[in-house]
Amino acid sequence: MMKNIFLRLFLFLLSATAFAQVDKVVVEKNADGMKLVVNGKDFIVNGVNWDYVPIGTTITDAGIWGKSDDIIKAALDGEMPLLKNMGVNAIRTYGLPPKWITYIYENYGIYTMLNITFGAYGLTINGAWTPQTNYADPATREVLMAEAVEMANTYKDTPGYCYI
Repeated sequence: MMKNIFLRLFLFLLSATAFAQVDKVVVEKNADGMKLVVNGKDFIVNGVNWDYVPIGTTITDAGIWGKSDDIIKAALDGEMPLLKNMGVNAIRTYGLPPKWITYIYENYGIYTMLNITFGAYGLTINGAWTPQTNYADPATREVLMAEAVEMANTYKDTPGYCYI
């Protein structure tokens, strides 16, 4: 039952995001294995976990996405060239607004993968914090599915968004 739920969620998210790509993305399978192909060229994901944390701040107080567009643009224009020069073509992060995913992709050719915690660190169920997620609980599954659907709908038409 649980496998079926996760499989359906994975397929939903995959199909919802596949249409966001302006690039032609396929997974080719042959006797040697499988490979990712983007626009007819083999594609190896050279990714890093990334978040913007200026010197003197911590991950919990940086809050870059609530700042003005000028500040966000300056931060991205300072960080993304460094990643691009390292050969990074994908970043994994949390909560990056669609507008900035597109900006990163269009200006630096870097795809963005967003992490969905799917209850890994606890979850609020019916207004109460639950530190250990009970995936067998119907109310928990309902919250998790709603979060996943909301995320898919938010990012489904975002150029540069990559869900692997």
